[in-house]
Amino acid sequence: MFFSKKIKVLPRWIIACLDSIILFVSIFFAYFLATNFDWLMMADLQVFRGALIFLLVGLVGMYLTKSYVGIVRHTGIMDGMLILRTVGFTILTVSVLNLLMVLFNGGGRVVPFAVLIIGGVMSLFFLITYRLLVKDFFRKNKLRGMDLPKKKILIYGAGEAGSITYRAVVKDSQYQYMVYGFLDDDPRKKGKNFEGLPVFGNMEELPDLVEKFALEELIIAIIELPTRRKREIIDACIALDIHAMTIPPVNQWVGGNLSPGALRDVKIEDLLGRESICLKNKRVAELIAGKRVLVTGAAGSIGSELSRQIARSSPELLVILDTAESPLHDQEVFIQNEFKDLPLHTVLEDVTNLDGLRYVFDLYKPHFVFHAAALKHVPMMEKYPFKAVQCNLLGTKNVADCSVAYGVEKMVMVSTDKAVNPTNVMGASKRLAEIYVQSLDKYLKDQKKVGTAFITTRFGNVLGSNGSVIPLFKRQIKNGGPLTVTDPNVTRYFMTIPEACDLVLEAGAMGNGGEIFVFDMGEPIRIIDLARKMIHLSGKKPGQDIEIEITGLRPGEKLYEEVLDSGELSVETHHPKIKIALVRPGNYPEIKRKIHLFETLFHPEEEMQLVMHMKKMVPEYTSQMSRFEVLDQQKVEK
Repeated sequence: MFFSKKIKVLPRWIIACLDSIILFVSIFFAYFLATNFDWLMMADLQVFRGALIFLLVGLVGMYLTKSYVGIVRHTGIMDGMLILRTVGFTILTVSVLNLLMVLFNGGGRVVPFAVLIIGGVMSLFFLITYRLLVKDFFRKNKLRGMDLPKKKILIYGAGEAGSITYRAVVKDSQYQYMVYGFLDDDPRKKGKNFEGLPVFGNMEELPDLVEKFALEELIIAIIELPTRRKREIIDACIALDIHAMTIPPVNQWVGGNLSPGALRDVKIEDLLGRESICLKNKRVAELIAGKRVLVTGAAGSIGSELSRQIARSSPELLVILDTAESPLHDQEVFIQNEFKDLPLHTVLEDVTNLDGLRYVFDLYKPHFVFHAAALKHVPMMEKYPFKAVQCNLLGTKNVADCSVAYGVEKMVMVSTDKAVNPTNVMGASKRLAEIYVQSLDKYLKDQKKVGTAFITTRFGNVLGSNGSVIPLFKRQIKNGGPLTVTDPNVTRYFMTIPEACDLVLEAGAMGNGGEIFVFDMGEPIRIIDLARKMIHLSGKKPGQDIEIEITGLRPGEKLYEEVLDSGELSVETHHPKIKIALVRPGNYPEIKRKIHLFETLFHPEEEMQLVMHMKKMVPEYTSQMSRFEVLDQQKVEK
């Protein structure tokens, strides 16, 4: 036992000696089998001479193929191939020697052909078998005496990825995985063995198997699994109170192999919503290629992904602008490393600084502007409404006015579903920005001026963005809870960052000006259900390991979001999931005059007048859970 614990890797000379003994014994025993244990016949065949030549040729083959170099306790398919080459080389070389003996010596063969084939097969079998036995010995010896936690699991997916996953978990040193078998949706695999274990069938078998084997975990080992199917599997695991894990994308495997540590919990982002809306419109690349493009808010969640997608379309110049120094620097470094030949300029500037913007537009003269700069945290903007107006409204006005003044072809503005029937300052400020750019677009068309086309995109919550609830829940789970949910009935729409950016770019390609593009976001998701699911996916139980705490709606927060106003109609586009909201644009001179009024209301003591002015310009703006609700009462009384 001490020796086995001390020896971690068998020295090469020991492996070479064992291989030599196996070669010699295999060919020697082959003589017995070929002669049916006839001692007289064996004497005539010169057994020792033949066995010695077979061994010497085998040693040459071992040296050439380096089959003795591998670490036995990590024996794999490649080691088996080296052994096969060694034995094949030996058989072929001895066969050539036999031929030479017949042609030039006229005598008998060095090793009879029947003996050669039997000896080759036997040596191949024993060379591989003893390596596997040693490998198994080391594995069991390593586990012996170690008080490792045991995990009773099934693997979903009886294919190549499932096979690789099985081998990965079997050699894991952190757990003693007890793999009971596989599940697979292919009915042809049911009842068969895979990796020596049974394939039980599809997910319908899981409840019985959980009860029968007291399963604790299901590993999803299918690389391309539709989101809907993955969600069904996870829901089944949650209902049965077993943990679910999945394998990472293939590009994260090391050398085509999956390490046990690479297995990860299923991410909530993998399950939310629906299948991604894929645009892949060639017009986007054609629109951007060879053009100068400016992205504002380029260090934010949407702006950074937008910048990367634009960089892939080979623009003549990409200008990324933001006021956040460190994130902007990180974005600059990433794009420079990823797109080395791309002309990139980084601008540390605030969209509320009109003089600074004019300098940027005059210097770079962009053809297209993607305006993603905004302040978006609802409770924070409820505290500082003048900041929301300054950035979201007047900042957008500055970018729009500069776009017109410097001949920008298209400006695409990133808006939010919170602009629909707004209940908070942030949503109202974004709705005002929509109103301004739409009225400006109509004004330019009415004046029959060849000017900038203004396009707006609206979408819901973005997974992984700085303002998303998911990063908050992840931090709270990491800290042991509780998870804070504002109201049990709060629902939200969700989409991915790349998906949102696809919409923005598609709008830039297909929009002619004045449109508000909205997504069919699918079904909304209750935030409390999201919290419960995230706790389950972390391997814990809601209400036992981690609590969920209801904190009450925050200032300005809605119970549910909308992408269209109740009075807004929509029309279809070329894509069934993308619609255009039909919103009547306002009178530009009048709107411009009213917006100019905001610039005189930026003192803290004029806060109520500022919000009241917003409510007059956006009549559907009704505050909720906010100190500004008193203004709605004043409107009613008037």
